[in-house]
Amino acid sequence: MKDAQIKKFIAEEKARQKKVINLIASENFVSPDVLEALGSELTNKYAEGYPGKRYYGGNTVTDKVETLCRERALKLFGLSPEKWHVNVQPLSGSPANVAVYTALVPQGGKIMGMSLDQGGHLTHGHKVSATGRFWQQVPYGVDRKTETLNYATLKALAAKEKPNIIVAGFTAYPRVIDFKKFRDIADAAGAYLMVDMSHIAGLVAGKAYPSPFPYADIVTSTVHKTLRGPRSAMIFVRKDERGLDKLIDKAVFPGLQGGPHMNQIAAVAVALKEAATPAFRKYAAQVVKNAHAFADELTKLGWRIISGGTDSHLILMDTWMNGKGIPGKEASDRLEKAGIIVNKNAIPFDTRSPFDPSGIRIGTAAETTHSFKEKDFRKLAHRMDSVLRK
Repeated sequence: MKDAQIKKFIAEEKARQKKVINLIASENFVSPDVLEALGSELTNKYAEGYPGKRYYGGNTVTDKVETLCRERALKLFGLSPEKWHVNVQPLSGSPANVAVYTALVPQGGKIMGMSLDQGGHLTHGHKVSATGRFWQQVPYGVDRKTETLNYATLKALAAKEKPNIIVAGFTAYPRVIDFKKFRDIADAAGAYLMVDMSHIAGLVAGKAYPSPFPYADIVTSTVHKTLRGPRSAMIFVRKDERGLDKLIDKAVFPGLQGGPHMNQIAAVAVALKEAATPAFRKYAAQVVKNAHAFADELTKLGWRIISGGTDSHLILMDTWMNGKGIPGKEASDRLEKAGIIVNKNAIPFDTRSPFDPSGIRIGTAAETTHSFKEKDFRKLAHRMDSVLRK
């Protein structure tokens, strides 16, 4: 690279990633093949439209790339192309979610999504997001005692509010989601059921977490978390007489985006192929095993784990413990100085500011890619404990 400054920054970031322990629950490490696709000549091509229906010439190859990516996405999750459609053009998870609402929820309509401070995502209708400006959020949370979802409460809320769409799938909820119960709730309320599986996609692909596909109308997902791909997103849509697949495609293009990033789509295709291997299934199982061991060891050391544990890659840890510990921001800062990267995070019913909350969010996906096993995470729990209690 001739640009010495950027070359230097890339080298610095590469070195940083190698020397720290990455516990960011929404990050992972891609393969050299994914990086090669991202840096390919496909970035030069403008491919506005969809395969076979482009607005520019010269798209014979890009049509092949996008079609292959779609095929691999459906195959990975065991979906029939006669029953499911997938759009692989969304640039990231937030635009994917906005595209779904644009297609299916009238302006001012209701999105029933988990509150941000309870584990939901900004794009599930939060007021500071565009999704909270153009649509109304019907917020829900977890049970105060169990810190898990109470499906009877959710059903009563949905029956009262009659949302247009119900969103299941979260950014800081560690437990298994009962998608069948969400389906029943949506049916009773006359709502679409959308599952945002961004965090758990790799675990679903690897058969380490229940699949939402038997129950959902729409499934959105990023690719760069447990699925171990590039920063991108996909929207899976159930085909039926309502024509949801066509509505979603129109919402992505021309509704929200112009030309897709074909280098990104190629990299997604590479990641999907990698996720279809026995090695990836073993990886996904190890991610969950590691999370169990990590949460258990932290609990033994005296730290409070939200909901008492985890069923996924994600752990939400109360570091404040009603003033007996330290705030989440301080915990994050201390750990980073010690070479351990986490993010500060609110816990359910947090009494502290979102800018300095009571907890941290940690995940096992990235370091499992680096071959960490249960014993490594148990040792890491002791290292974290010593940093946080000094």
